[in-house]
Amino acid sequence: MPENDDQIKYVRIDTIRQEPGARELTESPEMEPYLDFIKARMQGFDGRPELDLIRQLPLERRYIWRIVSSLKWGFADFDSETVKIDLATMTPDDLRTTTNLLRFRPAQFCMFLKTIAGAEQMEQIMLQAIANAKK
Repeated sequence: MPENDDQIKYVRIDTIRQEPGARELTESPEMEPYLDFIKARMQGFDGRPELDLIRQLPLERRYIWRIVSSLKWGFADFDSETVKIDLATMTPDDLRTTTNLLRFRPAQFCMFLKTIAGAEQMEQIMLQAIANAKK
């Protein structure tokens, strides 16, 4: 925690840079219960009513599902040979765009795993994944 307010940098939320599509996801109806909970907590309320609404959501309408289902669809049929074909046929600009989109994903995925499984388990999962990928 910062010791004083001089160490806190306040920024307007509309000045935070977001990647394309992030705002639409944040403003989607599926995010409303989560935003309501966050607002309640920021306003000093315990957020129990909002949390109860989230608790009643089916798995497929939860925030966590958006992440795990996108990984499922993105990697269910993963084939490194097909990736190599794409790489051999891409323009330098397309490759740059692709790698820029991937830039923060490993760290985000680690934070996601850490939140779900804890820091030690996340590290074990990632180290095992790296070892397997090197084979």
